[in-house]
Amino acid sequence: MNPVTMKLVGDDAILRALREDITYEDVSTMAVCPEARSAEVQLIAKAAGVIAGLDVFARTFALLDESSWVDVRVQDGEEVEPGQLLAVVVGDVRALLSGERVALNFLQRMSGIATYTRRMVRALEGTKTVLVDTRKTTPGLRIFEREAVRLGGGCNHRFNLSTAVMLKDNHIDAAGGVTQAVRAVRARAPFTCTVEVECESLDMVREAVDAGADIIMLDNMGHDEMASAIELIAGRAKTEVSGNVDAQNIRSLADLGVDYISSGALTHSAPILDVSLKHLRMLDA
Repeated sequence: MNPVTMKLVGDDAILRALREDITYEDVSTMAVCPEARSAEVQLIAKAAGVIAGLDVFARTFALLDESSWVDVRVQDGEEVEPGQLLAVVVGDVRALLSGERVALNFLQRMSGIATYTRRMVRALEGTKTVLVDTRKTTPGLRIFEREAVRLGGGCNHRFNLSTAVMLKDNHIDAAGGVTQAVRAVRARAPFTCTVEVECESLDMVREAVDAGADIIMLDNMGHDEMASAIELIAGRAKTEVSGNVDAQNIRSLADLGVDYISSGALTHSAPILDVSLKHLRMLDA
């Protein structure tokens, strides 16, 4: 992750998580370790998957103890196996104990997303279709979850409402139709913005093409209807499929020949990857 981005955005998210976990002090740690002492602890994989978020993991400890450091044995995006040593964390034992759960929460969540993304990307091998994520992310953690998708081999859709135009059903209803919505966007948005239109029927697809949409999303359509829509579009706009996409059905959707498949499941339904901090050892004994 870009270190400037981490400093500007990531630190705020990490600090919020630490404040949530430590209201005024870590009672358990301060009872057994009231003074600063140097220690190390091992980060070990407990399941197979793709590791992601080691920089976030390390930064969590650095915010508690700026002298802490992490000796990483793998890189983000690598596949790991159960029992594998991933890193060794060194620092004030109080920071290691107090930051453990927050650091692991970030790493497990990001690694789970990367692992699930890798599985879906592999299902697309041999096709032209690109897998992208959605805005269905955990509030406040989008920057981390989107990075995890990228590390898993997927691509990022628009980051937020300010970075691209997507006209969904409610926008279209508010404007009075697809044509009116596209016309309104073209009159207001910068000319550099692409315009994507979410379509739920062939009539909407036809209108979106005629209105000059750059990308047409086929949302929750049946397989045969999507095939007809792609034929209707005939290369005049990029195509995207969305709606209840998961690892079980993604290949059949890619075989339609669409340009993009977006899946909210990447960030809202991926299980965590189990990792653990074990074998803490005091270094100044």
